[in-house]
Amino acid sequence: MSAESHDEPRDAGPDARKMLDLFTGPVDIRSLALTGTFVLLLFYTLYFARSFLLPIILAFLLTFVLAPLVRALKRIRIPETIGAALVLLALLSVVVYGVYQLSGPAADWMDKAPEALGRIEGRVREIERPVQEVRRAAEEVEEQVERISGRDESREVRVEGRSLSGALVGQTRAFLAGSVVMLILLYFLLASGDLFLRKLVRVLPRLRDKKAAIEIARATEHHISTYLATITLINIGLGVVVGIALSLAGMPNPILWGVSAGLLNYIPYLGAIVMLGVLALVSFVTFEDLGRALVGPLVYLAINSLEGYLVTPALLGRRLLLNPVVIFLGLIFWGWMWGISGALLAVPLLATFKIFCDHIEPLSPIGEFLGR
Repeated sequence: MSAESHDEPRDAGPDARKMLDLFTGPVDIRSLALTGTFVLLLFYTLYFARSFLLPIILAFLLTFVLAPLVRALKRIRIPETIGAALVLLALLSVVVYGVYQLSGPAADWMDKAPEALGRIEGRVREIERPVQEVRRAAEEVEEQVERISGRDESREVRVEGRSLSGALVGQTRAFLAGSVVMLILLYFLLASGDLFLRKLVRVLPRLRDKKAAIEIARATEHHISTYLATITLINIGLGVVVGIALSLAGMPNPILWGVSAGLLNYIPYLGAIVMLGVLALVSFVTFEDLGRALVGPLVYLAINSLEGYLVTPALLGRRLLLNPVVIFLGLIFWGWMWGISGALLAVPLLATFKIFCDHIEPLSPIGEFLGR
């Protein structure tokens, strides 16, 4: 074997050479320990400061999407302060109108929930009847064994905790407070325009660094805003198509399920599974015939598969697509850290971090690992 076979391949790109240096270079144990400690402290901070960080992160992500609209208004001589207020007013109008339109169907389903749960329980009991007979026989055997062994202890289990209404009130207050903070911060970010970029350029010493900072900031903002806007439009389109299809299939309240499908589509894989389960449950309660009950879930599954395998890759392109393993791990991590809010923000955060890494040369190997 020739000595050249042990050398680095000549056609290896810069990312491959950087990764080779990372794995073949000397390892500084002290630096590794400090890095590990920093990562653990960072995770600790992210977990316990989630109520503080969530509104800030959401405000920055929305800034990437809404900033082009404020700039467009500025080109027609509308100041940024007024343009930001107009954009936020339009956004709030759409959200309030949507919540108002969905409140009726959602309240109807909440009223029907006890009856629906009773019907589901009756059907489940029919399915579980053989299992219950086996369980009853096992309990009888256990009682006989306890009687023979002389043990007959009565155990009382008492669970204390907050009531459901108290938990809902607490969650609602926290949500409203976070929403107010997010909206105020979003307005200031949109109204400030390029203030922070100008300050960054001002403090950089060399002209080459100033140009590089502007190029990186513009490119990163462009790609992040394009990604977030495209994903939002895809989810809106998915919700519209799902709502129309479910209406044709005879499902009740198709608008409610269409909006739910669009929102849950921000959570890849897990969101589709949850939506499929909800539709199956609703169909199971609504329709007596099993074949009719399967139409709604199967229609949603077909539309979601078409969106995931054809529409999204075609509109985003391969460069902005994330590795499925990274997506799944990110969903687990952010869902564990921040709950449902973290699961909704997991993919936008990962995509934003990947785009940022792609435009920062020292971080480009990380961006390569995050992508497909």
